[in-house]
Amino acid sequence: MAGPTAAERGVRQQKPSGPRGPRRFGPPRLRTIIILAVALVLVASGTVWLLYGSNWTRVDSVSVSGTRVLTPAQVREAADVPVGDPLISVDTGELEARLRRELPRIDEVGVERSWPHGIELKVTERTPVLVAQKGRKFVEVDDEGVRFATVSRAPKGVPTLKLEPARSGTSAASLRRFDEDRLVREAVRVAGRLPDAVAKDARVVKVRSYDDISLELSGGRTVVWGSGEQGVRKARVLTALMKATPDARHFDVSAPTAPASSGS
Repeated sequence: MAGPTAAERGVRQQKPSGPRGPRRFGPPRLRTIIILAVALVLVASGTVWLLYGSNWTRVDSVSVSGTRVLTPAQVREAADVPVGDPLISVDTGELEARLRRELPRIDEVGVERSWPHGIELKVTERTPVLVAQKGRKFVEVDDEGVRFATVSRAPKGVPTLKLEPARSGTSAASLRRFDEDRLVREAVRVAGRLPDAVAKDARVVKVRSYDDISLELSGGRTVVWGSGEQGVRKARVLTALMKATPDARHFDVSAPTAPASSGS
């Protein structure tokens, strides 16, 4: 019987050109992958236990900074930080909201985790720019018109706000258009524009309407300011007017293009 021809032998020696089967990992490489996977699981489990189950990362101290009128004890009590809970589980946003709600004197507050077991409360208190007398008490008003605290004694150097809206005429019409909160904000706006030399002598900011605001200064001097508009310009004009007429008792900058002073 004849053997295979040369062509048949070439076909047998030719390597298959089709796709190869899946590559199989050898035992050493497979073992390495399994070890790495187990290690990752152990690390993740250990991290979870450290953050939530370990006594090393539980809240055991609450520090307070930035207080002026409030005491650290008041802030800690209002914050009601869950001492003993895992530090990672403390809701810092909720703590911030609670402090603002419970202590209106707080303007800004930052709550930070201090690893491994502390909470830091960084407080910025509101500063009164005006006080409104209420019976024998005084209500503090900040630079945004927020009435944030009632105190038994007026803070030193802070002008008194007097709201005396007229009930007839143009002032009454202004009152219908601008409510009391808006008038308070206008008074704050005026107080914030006063020149330093005037601000230190300001005793009363009187508001009759939106565009009828006046000041009472030390020594019986008065200033007709008008509305809170053009505050920067009015401040410059008032400063120049006081220098030009140092003996005057009454100043009017309600129309800053035509200021006036009188009395001596």
